[in-house]
Amino acid sequence: MDNHYALTVNGRAVNVMADPRRPLLEVLREDLQLTGTKYGCGEGMCGACSVLVDGKRVFSCMTPVAEADHKSVTTIEGLAPGDGLHPVQAAFLAEGAFQCAYCTPGMVVATVALLKEYPNPSTFEIVKMLDGNLCRCGTYPRILKAVRRAAASMNSSTREAR
Repeated sequence: MDNHYALTVNGRAVNVMADPRRPLLEVLREDLQLTGTKYGCGEGMCGACSVLVDGKRVFSCMTPVAEADHKSVTTIEGLAPGDGLHPVQAAFLAEGAFQCAYCTPGMVVATVALLKEYPNPSTFEIVKMLDGNLCRCGTYPRILKAVRRAAASMNSSTREAR
């Protein structure tokens, strides 16, 4: 039986009808046409489906849409306003922190959550927080550089704003 759900997706109020057990990933990709979030393993083990729900990273393939009801969902498409890039996206691009780029949306979203919690993360904190995201191409050294670059950029912007 389908139920009505009210979500805020990338700052926009949306209403969807869905089975409460339906994965949030399916709703985002199929109903809302937000295809930046990727389907990887379907078991919450690869992180390709990472999105933010009320600012926290979740694996949308394992999150029932009912759990996102009346919450704010941010996908890779909603990170940066307008045509610009979010500082994390810019850092990943500058460091070439991708090869096939399939994992990149999930890595970027997970990094945004990481830097919210740890604005100046240690290598241990980066590895710990990104542990649920896999890069099958093995670009981890460049991903680490990108996270550090993004942190420095965001910290610099925060200091300049004061």
